Amino acid sequence: MPPTHRLTAPAPGWTAATDVVVVGSGVAGLTAALRARAAVGRVMVVTKAMLDDGSTRWAQGGIAAALGEGDTPAQHLEDTLVAGAGLCDEEAVRVLVTEGPDAVRRLIATGASFDTTDAGEILLTREGGHHRRRIAHAGGDATGAEISRALVAAVRADPGIEVVEHALVLDLLTDASGHAAGITLHVMGEGQRDGVGAVHARAVVLATGGMGQVFSATTNPAVSTGDGVALALRAGAEVADLEFVQFHPTVLWLGPDAEGQQPLVSEAVRGEGAHLVDADGVRFMVGQHELAELAPRDIVAKGIMRRMQETGAPHMFLDGRHFGAEMWEQRFPTILASCRSHGIDPVTGLVPVAPAAHYASGGVRTDLRGRTTVPGLYACGEVACTGVHGANRLASNSLLEGLVFAERIAADLAARHAAGDLPERAPAAGAARTVPLPPPEARAEVQRLMTAGAGVLRSAASMRATADGLAALAAEARGQLAEGKSADPRVETWEAANLHLVATALVGAAALREETRGCHWREDFPDRDDARWRRHLTTTLPAGADAPVTADSPVTAPEEQ
Repeated sequence: MPPTHRLTAPAPGWTAATDVVVVGSGVAGLTAALRARAAVGRVMVVTKAMLDDGSTRWAQGGIAAALGEGDTPAQHLEDTLVAGAGLCDEEAVRVLVTEGPDAVRRLIATGASFDTTDAGEILLTREGGHHRRRIAHAGGDATGAEISRALVAAVRADPGIEVVEHALVLDLLTDASGHAAGITLHVMGEGQRDGVGAVHARAVVLATGGMGQVFSATTNPAVSTGDGVALALRAGAEVADLEFVQFHPTVLWLGPDAEGQQPLVSEAVRGEGAHLVDADGVRFMVGQHELAELAPRDIVAKGIMRRMQETGAPHMFLDGRHFGAEMWEQRFPTILASCRSHGIDPVTGLVPVAPAAHYASGGVRTDLRGRTTVPGLYACGEVACTGVHGANRLASNSLLEGLVFAERIAADLAARHAAGDLPERAPAAGAARTVPLPPPEARAEVQRLMTAGAGVLRSAASMRATADGLAALAAEARGQLAEGKSADPRVETWEAANLHLVATALVGAAALREETRGCHWREDFPDRDDARWRRHLTTTLPAGADAPVTADSPVTAPEEQ
């Protein structure tokens, strides 16, 4: 089926062609590009900013895999299932944990350098929800930056991979049968490829990262505006589990008015023995869970929020003073520098922390090969919903998921190419419904509405107010379009439209799920309800509809295409 909706945008002024176009340049996108390049010939990577500006570079903790003595994929699987609160796809998790160790070794062979012991073994640490030390890290707390560096270098060294930077993806192109045939995009630059254009391709891989900018405060970079999920919805694809947005428990608290990307204080700090305390020095997580501060992230975030409510405090504290200066400087140099830049010295004082939007466990629904419900459209990394994370992502599983499933997509593309199943495809004209563009200032209003009504704490009343506010923004944009006064098509208005669509879909799913599970916390339904809600929610944007629709039904892998 051709895309049901499209953004308001000028007709493409230029055209390029490739075999596979990958949208995004984090660990998932770059791995998919490198592995696919070996099999299909020409690959193009389209990235919104610079090649190394995605979310991967900000990952502090590390990458989880059963690499240590005594650890096994079965133990990693069990920890992941527990964290996922009953909604993980067990087969997807089994793929992750069994293929993960070798995928990490291939990443090392690509050029990534992890911290090692004196004996030359990979140095492993522990994070929340893990019963073993299985987190590999680099540069102490600069794992993502090292992985990004290695993959970027490999991509730039491959003459068969073309890179288009400063390019915002707009919509999916399909052929007459509804198979993905490329993308439209807007390149922010000068030269031949400037402005809106089209890339024709045999297959499209979405690796656009998360949607953290839908909230006022997030650990995500400014480019994380949900572009991939929004594109997939407009293309007619199914998305799943959008209600499960993980709020990282320990984000540096910079004041009640802080907005945008906030500094993360990695879970690895607690993994090395830092304690969560209130203003009186009480370790409030002790007794709440067997792992105390190292409980899964949803439990720690809830524990912090409860203590904040009980004490009326705007934040809690992380106490790592017992580490000493040498450990802070060697193990956590990035976090130490970040804290000190804001006037906080964790060597001698407490670090103020509070939860902030961090990671989307849901996304574009895929099967175990990364195929979405739209033929020829793949998704991997945070934009995808593989079923690995369930209702709550286990710490440091995200880099591994991007790595493993990107390799699986590349393997599927290679098999299809060898079988002659990736012919050149001519994009067909369609009669998709045009999505009106809100003004740029709508972005801040979407963030305000979402933070107030669909953040860490949710209720029917709060989400109804958020949904009403989002609907009012949509009605205003439609009215402006009808009067010929629509906002100008440009990056700021396209991003605002994407954020609005993703926010509307997220609130719809969160309002429907009347229970508390994982990182979805309903004040009016405080208990987990397996009898009613041990199931997934899928969201689509039907043809002719002004808003996405969420269905309550069991989710299985997308049918074979």
